[in-house]
Amino acid sequence: MKIGLIRSRYTPYGGAEVFLEKFIKELLKRGHEIEVFSTSWSGVGVTVHRIAVAGPSFIRPLVFALRAAREVERVKPDVVVSLERTSCQDIYRAGDGCHREWLIRRRSTASKARRLAIRLNPLHATLLYLEKRLFSSARLKKVVANSNSVKQDIIRHYGLPEEKICVIYNGIDAIPGLDETQRQRIRSGFGFGRDSVVLLFVGSGFERKGLIYLIRALGELKDRGDLRLLVIGKGKKDRYLREAERLGVDKRVVFAGPVKGASVLYQAGDIFVLPSIYEPFSNACLEAMAAGLPVVTSKVNGASEVMKDGVTGAVVEDPTDSSELARKIELFIDRDRRIEAGRAARVEARKYPIERCVNEFLKLVEGLRRI
Repeated sequence: MKIGLIRSRYTPYGGAEVFLEKFIKELLKRGHEIEVFSTSWSGVGVTVHRIAVAGPSFIRPLVFALRAAREVERVKPDVVVSLERTSCQDIYRAGDGCHREWLIRRRSTASKARRLAIRLNPLHATLLYLEKRLFSSARLKKVVANSNSVKQDIIRHYGLPEEKICVIYNGIDAIPGLDETQRQRIRSGFGFGRDSVVLLFVGSGFERKGLIYLIRALGELKDRGDLRLLVIGKGKKDRYLREAERLGVDKRVVFAGPVKGASVLYQAGDIFVLPSIYEPFSNACLEAMAAGLPVVTSKVNGASEVMKDGVTGAVVEDPTDSSELARKIELFIDRDRRIEAGRAARVEARKYPIERCVNEFLKLVEGLRRI
């Protein structure tokens, strides 16, 4: 079977690429031909169709969608799987969630000036147009959501029939458990003491992932011992450092920047915290659980659906409520409770290997050929 895969560009830090790498490997093993439609791609065993995109940033997603559709029509794959907002796919993997829902949540936490800037940004108009076009496409047979919350967002905003959407949770590669020698070596490299309790935040896009609320929670907990925060990911840090300084915790915060293969740095943490204001499904939460860390995250994060609240970590109802976030973090400052929750988290995470995700997706793709 000739299978088309649409992905705008390759990034070594992307969770979607981890999935695609495994997915493509398994497809090739089963004897399928792979046609990739992308602006840039690195990989072997596939035929790559380069989609040229130019113009201002707000128009590029539209140009990509139109040109990818033309190329797909020329190549004529048997089944087309898209990870982008296009209208030439049989299956759409909604790994980025629902843009309309993200804008609603973003505006709810933004200042008046910021809300105006969001409204005037033409990129959002482009993405909303493409999203509406995608979900009304006559060719679309199935949507794969990576959480039930994303599924419900799509139904609510676009009226897609429930039976057209299936949920396949993300999966991860095996993550080693905590190794005390390596742990202390990594921690000392960041200036953390043996008795420091390190809150670990992993994610790019600090605004969406709620870093400001975590820093405020740290401010509320500054009298609860040697509590530190390690931030891994890409983003402008000035605003967050100013807030940390205002709260008197700037000396406790370390920004490590984006790190390829960041899973080894889970060794440095004690509690993983990700208070996202919108998150389809955070792989980082699942990776942290697999590494043996209790996870504190928000209810709007799809990864909360595979957690056991109070057992493998804690789920925050309102990520913007820093006091609630601080109370949830405080549950795991106690070492014994933290270790117990970390063990339970590791057991739960083992239920979601990347192979499970890939196999469920493969079953869906190969099943379409028989329709």
